[in-house]
Amino acid sequence: MLDINLIRQNPEIVKKGIASKNTNPKLVDDFLALDENWRKLTKEIDDLRAEQNKLSDERKIEEATKIKDKIQSLEKDLKNIEKNREEILWQIPNLPSEDTPVGRNESENKVLRQWSEPKKFDFKPRDHVELGELLDIIDIGHASKVSGTRFNYLKGPAALLEFSLINYVFDVLTDKKIIKSFAAKIDKNYPDKPFIPVLPPTMIRPDVLDKMGRLKPEEERYYIPKDDLYLAGSAEHTLGPLHMDEIIPGEKLPIRYVGFSTSFRREAGSYGKDTRGILRVHQFDKLEIESFTVPEDSTKEQDFIVAIQEYLMQSLEIPYQVVAICTGDMGGPDTRQIDIEAWLPSQNRYRETHTSDMMTDYQARRLNTRVKRKDGKLEFVHMNDATAFAIGRTLIAILENYQQKDGSILVPKVLQKYLNFKKIG
Repeated sequence: MLDINLIRQNPEIVKKGIASKNTNPKLVDDFLALDENWRKLTKEIDDLRAEQNKLSDERKIEEATKIKDKIQSLEKDLKNIEKNREEILWQIPNLPSEDTPVGRNESENKVLRQWSEPKKFDFKPRDHVELGELLDIIDIGHASKVSGTRFNYLKGPAALLEFSLINYVFDVLTDKKIIKSFAAKIDKNYPDKPFIPVLPPTMIRPDVLDKMGRLKPEEERYYIPKDDLYLAGSAEHTLGPLHMDEIIPGEKLPIRYVGFSTSFRREAGSYGKDTRGILRVHQFDKLEIESFTVPEDSTKEQDFIVAIQEYLMQSLEIPYQVVAICTGDMGGPDTRQIDIEAWLPSQNRYRETHTSDMMTDYQARRLNTRVKRKDGKLEFVHMNDATAFAIGRTLIAILENYQQKDGSILVPKVLQKYLNFKKIG
């Protein structure tokens, strides 16, 4: 959530920022009206308490009792106002960064750069579904019988290829030398702490998911009523709350995690979109980055993470483009969102495989995750999350970009050391 003082002191700036994210700026006026009532009522209660204490000291018990009853009545009103004020506050999204493109939807996202020219085939490239069926490594037909639409089996070499991607990411992100090289590109003194591998829970309490700002849209989430738990839509949903209600000593930051988990999304808003294949499914595996930094390192940390994402894509030798997501297309908690889109030959276009989200202190305020400076000052940490590899989409990019005329698939060189084959088919 936003700092209340920011809303109080700069309401027009907040209105402009949230309007650019397609959120009704009237929320700010509604919040300020409740906030004004809250402050007046709080002062009235404080004044009455002071008068009550004075009367108690003077042993005017009857008058003090009347004031006590009035205070209790006003406290009920205050509690209702606080509840309504907080509900509105939690609806107000994070403000976009100054360098975020202003736009209504994905059509106004801005391409920042491209890497490598898409390969020109001397044959008509197959899509990943045709390749998967030809090689018997992706099975959608049997999965639909067992689980319904938008599920799949990965078989044989495809399953092993997934684990090679997982091992590769863990090797890269825990390598002190590699991480140091990325940090040096950001700043010669930038922290070079490697990432801590994590296997996080795949279920999360509703209140915690709400604190992450990821509960809505609820129609996207799988809910288990009997246990009052949601299935996580990404590893970052359970990595982000790892330090909820904690005060982290400043010298321990940054803290960087890389987590692997199976993720679940209903894809409720994608009716008719990407129904073929494994691009948009209900269950998928992801390797996700989550980091906690001091406020002044927030933007540097995102740039550091994007550099890692680009390194991973370049090492796979898959053409891609880096895209700045516009205000109307970014998530509520995000202040700056950078995506990477891989080239898919069968579609003759780039498709999103990676996201990097900078949240500043928006999630940390809701989670109550703070840092203690050397001088004793307490501040909310800043948080970043990002995709290391969305496995399904990365497999699609590998299959399609590395396909051969006979339908076989070459394995990217960087993954071959994890496998006992260099070619599929």
